[in-house]
Amino acid sequence: MNNTETEITDLKSKLISEFQNFENSLNGEAETTLHFIRKDALEKFIELGFPMKKLEDWKYTNLNPALKQNFVQSFSEYSSTLKKEDIEKYFIKDSGINILVFVNGHYDNELSHIETKNENAFIGSFSEGMNYHREIIEKHFAKIAAYDKNGFAAVNTAFAKDGCFIYVKKNYEVKEPVHILNISDARNESYFSQLRKLVVVEEGGSINIASDYHTIGDEKCFTNAVTEIYCGMNSKVEHYKIQNGSENSYHVGTTQVHQEKDSRFSDTTISWGGSITRNDLNSVFDGTNTECHFYGLYLLTGKQHVDNHTLADHKMPHCYSNELYKGIIDDNATGVFNGKIMVREDAQKTNAYQSNNNILLSDDATIYSKPQLEIFADDVKCSHGATTGQLNEDEMFYLQARGIGKENARTLLLYAFASVVIDSINIEELREMVVKKLEMKLNKEV
Repeated sequence: MNNTETEITDLKSKLISEFQNFENSLNGEAETTLHFIRKDALEKFIELGFPMKKLEDWKYTNLNPALKQNFVQSFSEYSSTLKKEDIEKYFIKDSGINILVFVNGHYDNELSHIETKNENAFIGSFSEGMNYHREIIEKHFAKIAAYDKNGFAAVNTAFAKDGCFIYVKKNYEVKEPVHILNISDARNESYFSQLRKLVVVEEGGSINIASDYHTIGDEKCFTNAVTEIYCGMNSKVEHYKIQNGSENSYHVGTTQVHQEKDSRFSDTTISWGGSITRNDLNSVFDGTNTECHFYGLYLLTGKQHVDNHTLADHKMPHCYSNELYKGIIDDNATGVFNGKIMVREDAQKTNAYQSNNNILLSDDATIYSKPQLEIFADDVKCSHGATTGQLNEDEMFYLQARGIGKENARTLLLYAFASVVIDSINIEELREMVVKKLEMKLNKEV
């Protein structure tokens, strides 16, 4: 299929008209609690639609090139033609890792491998999870990521059928990391994929999760992903997101986190693939002594566009958040960073820090950086800042004076700039894969 030769359709209207077909594919689930939520979310999507540039939070990101494509969705039983050898290069090379594979938003049981199998944790698909933990899913689904003001979250909720469900019971440590491999199969058609993930970690539980996005094929594809993460009291969750899409891929991802007392959460988001990427990362501190770390790296070339929006919402006292995002931007690429620290009236003794640093490698590269503080408490320590510049000429001269060629010197400095973010990845095999990809990109081998 060549999208330039097909009729251009309005994606919002198309999705709304397809909801009836989606309901018909539910096979008796149309009267469940979850489906009432779906129908309410559809009404919100009809009201909200997709965000446009006239909205302040979207002023630098124009989605029209993506929303005017003739995408298709798959609602009925989906059968992937991908084989293990087609995606094996994307696997983390460690036999002790849980692997969940989703193809165009659908769980592929044949390509997945679950290492952690015991009564203290569930790692798998929504549909299977409903057989064992329906009450947990119904308690948290669409309660963490609100859809009443977010059109992408609304349409994702409306069409949520099968996704990723991870549940960790009280005081259990999942020692085997989870690698969620999200594949856009764009070999024959242009798919609009709705990915849904729900992670519930009870009091004292811990888990490491990596979500990796790849494209196979040359057709255009659009991924709309919503991830909800519940961190119970004294729990620890580490989350990694790596965007490796093709130049014909579009990605909008919302990660919404709810943190209870004494919980620890960290997220590392790396964006270096895709045409247009939007990452929304928000954490709500709903208990005292909670801690949160946001790390981000975007390495952009050509005409790539990446928009990172973050929110650390301090609702309770004695909490800590730290955020560091770094960008390397070349050619005609554009980066956006909009990070907000919200300190509410009751959040005394808050410590919150935010930094955004960028290196522009060409005169046509662009960064829009907007760190924000909204503070309604008086006994806090908060700071934010942003820097934008070029490679340091003195450092380049120093390296070249010691016999290091110009290109190698450039690569060394850029790697050192990015390494702080890369070092935040605590899954060793994943970090090694990311380092190798970073080196290839800095050497312009991909």
